[in-house]
Amino acid sequence: MFISNVLDILNKYGSSLLLGVKTTLVVSLIGTIFGLLIGLLVGGFKAIELDKNASSLLKVLKKIVDGIITVYITVFRGTPMMVQAVFIYYALLNVINWTPLVAAIVVISINTGAYMSEIIRSGIQSIDKGQKEASRSLGMTNWQTMTSVILPQAIRNAFPAIGNEFIVNIKDSSVLMIISITELMFQAKSIAGSTFKFTETYFIEAMIYLILTSVVAIILNIIEKRFNKTSFVSVPMSDTDPTSIKYARKEEENETDY
Repeated sequence: MFISNVLDILNKYGSSLLLGVKTTLVVSLIGTIFGLLIGLLVGGFKAIELDKNASSLLKVLKKIVDGIITVYITVFRGTPMMVQAVFIYYALLNVINWTPLVAAIVVISINTGAYMSEIIRSGIQSIDKGQKEASRSLGMTNWQTMTSVILPQAIRNAFPAIGNEFIVNIKDSSVLMIISITELMFQAKSIAGSTFKFTETYFIEAMIYLILTSVVAIILNIIEKRFNKTSFVSVPMSDTDPTSIKYARKEEENETDY
């Protein structure tokens, strides 16, 4: 009976479930990408250390922005995404008249950005400080050092955590049904309400989420292995311009211990 009900739901409502899967992937993927960009800006700025000879005004501005960043991270990491979605969607609905899909992407992006900023910051702190000193000795500014030397390595070191955020977003996007976005949870709830087959419907939904996260995890593991096989070495692009840095790819040789 259970299996026949599951097959019957898949046969009748398969297109609705596929639409929910599509919306879930679109929202979580775009939200993760924008969240990563926010994390790069916020985490990178927070990790920047001013020179001792920097002006007092610059130091004050840095402290003010750091305070704003701390409040942003604390609020969005300390409150549920469902509450954020309801508040942000309805607070701005009469202002910009946006759709639930756009609101969902914005909510996930801002929420993910708070987590990504800490991930990026920890990735930056994992880089040897000697690389920063070497870059400065070549005449590079703090901005050039951060964007050309530190961040590329920090992203590679933090890639497992970044990928995990994508997987988390696939699952957490289910709470966005609260603002009527037609993602997988919304479709499953509608189907269950129509058929009164709650156990079978939510079993199908759980299996779909499991398949999605498992496939994404496999893809991320493949990408991570490619990253681990490639090391990035900073070298001058020319003898006449030592401050111009490029990254040379060097395949690591497999070594066997005897």
